[in-house]
Amino acid sequence: MKAKLTATASLMAGALALSACGGNTSSGTAGGGDAAGLDGRGPITYVQGKDNSNVVRPLIEKWNAAHPDEKVTLKEQTDQPDQQHDDLVQHFQAKDPNYDVMSVDLVWTAEFAAKGWLQPLKDKMAIDTTGILPSIVEGASYKDTLYTAPQHSDGGILYYRKDLVPTPPKTWAEMREMCSIAKANNIGCFAGQYKQYEGLTVNASEAINSAGGSVLDKDGKPSLNTPEAKEGLGNLVKAFTDGSIPKEAITYQEEEGRRAFQDGNLLFHRNWPYLYNLATTEGSSKVKDVLGMTALPGKDGPGASSLGGHNVGVSVYSKNKATALDFLKFMTSEETQRFYATQGSLAPVLGNLYEDQKLVAKLPYLPVLKTSIENAVPRPVTPFYPAVTQAIQENSYAALKGEKSAEQALSDMQKSIETAGAGS
Repeated sequence: MKAKLTATASLMAGALALSACGGNTSSGTAGGGDAAGLDGRGPITYVQGKDNSNVVRPLIEKWNAAHPDEKVTLKEQTDQPDQQHDDLVQHFQAKDPNYDVMSVDLVWTAEFAAKGWLQPLKDKMAIDTTGILPSIVEGASYKDTLYTAPQHSDGGILYYRKDLVPTPPKTWAEMREMCSIAKANNIGCFAGQYKQYEGLTVNASEAINSAGGSVLDKDGKPSLNTPEAKEGLGNLVKAFTDGSIPKEAITYQEEEGRRAFQDGNLLFHRNWPYLYNLATTEGSSKVKDVLGMTALPGKDGPGASSLGGHNVGVSVYSKNKATALDFLKFMTSEETQRFYATQGSLAPVLGNLYEDQKLVAKLPYLPVLKTSIENAVPRPVTPFYPAVTQAIQENSYAALKGEKSAEQALSDMQKSIETAGAGS
């Protein structure tokens, strides 16, 4: 899941929060969907973010060649997930029938399903989830109903320089000790994604979860005033304060950090699997021959990555849902899963592919990724997600910049999430 979100204006963020707290605005209802168009066939539009690794275009070309009367048009959004989210919300609210199928970030599912915007994948629209990792199916569901078809998963990976670090760290403390190696080589020690955008929610949540804390408890209420949460966010704050995380990393999204690592300016870098394909094939990459991969470090062992990924959903307003369903099945087939993995370093949703030796030979990060996904924790699952992620971003960012202590940031985060409705 590349979580490359840039913060939107505060008015837009406020509107999203209000939208999340409001009532159902669609003709469908959560769990019910809309019976219109279930038998409809014809051209459809597929909407997703920028196709950086050229994964989707070849698939659509293949589909169109086989379905000349049901061609798919790709509507490519920006590469900023908050802008992708806002675009989908606007078209859902307008009941636009021309956004038939869309790529849905894992954390949008609850919001979109609660609003009645996604067609439930049951009964006539059911898909077979046999063989898909259970946690991934759960992430594609809301209130025990499948609303999106698992497309590809994601888990954070710690990339490192094998020429400088023969044995990778297993814990946060071990990684911090290795920062002396970075200093000796005049490079930064560690970086993730710390700009005020969705990537910061991912990184802050990982820090909190990896220290044994959680953003929301099992009942969906904020749980941030704990020693574990303070330790987790405090780890990032201390690393910024002492320079273990370079000060310029406060501006990093996925691509800025990737380039810094590929240019040889970082010892360790937290990013998604997509980095592997680019770091080992781009001619300018200085780490292609020394690229190491391991699980994110935690308190006593592997850390808790934020479970990522994108799924594909059908709009309740689509007039050609029969075609849309067939396209969903095509986009989530095993053949397509293999193409996602080999073409774009995208994590498969089918468990058997992690054991496929031919695939592992091509993609040696798969065992590490499996460990990451097995230890992964979803970002907060709530219909109020836009307001929750805004609270996490704003307060974590203030702490990383030194404007608040970690404890104060967490206290303010708790209050903001409660105000948004997730604490009720």
